[in-house]
Amino acid sequence: MTDPIETTQLYIGGKWVDPHSTEVLDVFSPATGEKVGSVPSADATDVDNAVRAAREAFDSGVWSTTPPAQRAAVIRRAVELINERGAQIGELVSAEMGATPGDVATLQQLAGTGVLSAYADAAEAYEWEEKRTGLFGETLIVREPIGVVGAIIAWNVPLFLFCNKFGPALAAGCSVVLKPAPETPLNANVLAEIFTEAGVPEGVISIVPGGVETGKALVDHPEVDKITFTGSTAAGASIAARCGEQLKRCSLELGGKSAAIVLDDADAAASAPMLVFSGILNAGQACVAQTRVLVPRSRHDEVVDAMVAVASTFTPGLPTDPETKLGPIINDRQHEKVTGYIAKGKAEGATAVLEVEAPSVGTGNFVGPTIFTGVTNDMTIAREEIFGPVISVIAYDELDEAIAIANDSDYGLAGSVWTADVDKGIEVAKRVRTGTVGINWYAIDPSSPFGGYKKSGIGRENGKEGLESYLEHKSILMPMGYTTT
Repeated sequence: MTDPIETTQLYIGGKWVDPHSTEVLDVFSPATGEKVGSVPSADATDVDNAVRAAREAFDSGVWSTTPPAQRAAVIRRAVELINERGAQIGELVSAEMGATPGDVATLQQLAGTGVLSAYADAAEAYEWEEKRTGLFGETLIVREPIGVVGAIIAWNVPLFLFCNKFGPALAAGCSVVLKPAPETPLNANVLAEIFTEAGVPEGVISIVPGGVETGKALVDHPEVDKITFTGSTAAGASIAARCGEQLKRCSLELGGKSAAIVLDDADAAASAPMLVFSGILNAGQACVAQTRVLVPRSRHDEVVDAMVAVASTFTPGLPTDPETKLGPIINDRQHEKVTGYIAKGKAEGATAVLEVEAPSVGTGNFVGPTIFTGVTNDMTIAREEIFGPVISVIAYDELDEAIAIANDSDYGLAGSVWTADVDKGIEVAKRVRTGTVGINWYAIDPSSPFGGYKKSGIGRENGKEGLESYLEHKSILMPMGYTTT
């Protein structure tokens, strides 16, 4: 990027309007410290204006009663526009949150347009009305949009998260007010304009950048029917409590401490590249990162040596440098947290067999790939989500022990099994209490449900299940003896 993007208005109801707030959010590159841009920080009045626009649009039926196939067509047009402008969007996202352009293209744009397309498919294939015969005769089951959705997203993969909130809400016929993370608000404005250009009617979508107070105003607004949140478990618990007090629907995609279980028949050399990537992708700033690697004690050194050889090539640096494979940590506070966990791991007796030195470039908060051995599952680095490029290797003797270690966690978001026997991998995957499990790799499939057990969240995103979380189910009982033709 060259000049900062200085935005003085808010995108409310599909139009640029002057804010009520006088507060401004400045956005700085986590790699260079240079200013990327600024946006108004929406206050409670701005949130109220956005929610009221969303409510009026929803109640008017301008989008909520649009046939699902037409809504799907608009979403598909948005996908085309995002792909046409992928380089521009990718450059902006990279500047805001520090990922390399390649990672933005694969982990965010490809994944984001993938979920949008999958939601468009789901809207067209979904059975919006169904006839059932029960105790009293015939009943018509109708699925309707839940109403006004308040969406709050994190900074780590903002392009993907935006798509994964807008996709199901719009496919269902809802209106959406989205609060991006204060670190990454600029791309949300660009994407919202794209959806308007694609054909989303006036009033249906709004963007309200801001911090905690903006989020609280959105969660507490009485005209918001559902909150969908992606972020930390602590913030999710607070949001869930507030929604519970209001009997407001909510879905939460939260943290993880996922286990990659390497079986004794796995090919160490062949598995190492994807195994390492799954643990430190996006500089480890991923809720699905496979940060606990469970290895048979009999093959421990072999697997560790293969991982170290691969991880050593993940060069941290400026995202604009073609040699860079890991961008910076998002900010000073998170950098201090990650380095603190590394120090804690050493203090508790783990051994850092790899600790790639952080480069002295720009003003970024870089952390090199770090691999610990000698880790036990009661150590802090094995219990808590670090959100940095840190992998803990835990040795086990028997498969049952490995499964017990994998399940001995407050989280249950993702996981993986590494084996030459796929059928055996499936058996192991079924025993791990987590929402998604990959065999010999890890990914999020746009057409399959994604979400967590335990403290990793409530509800599911993606696929038919993700669409359904934005719907209400209504039963219309026909008169006794009535039968439709």
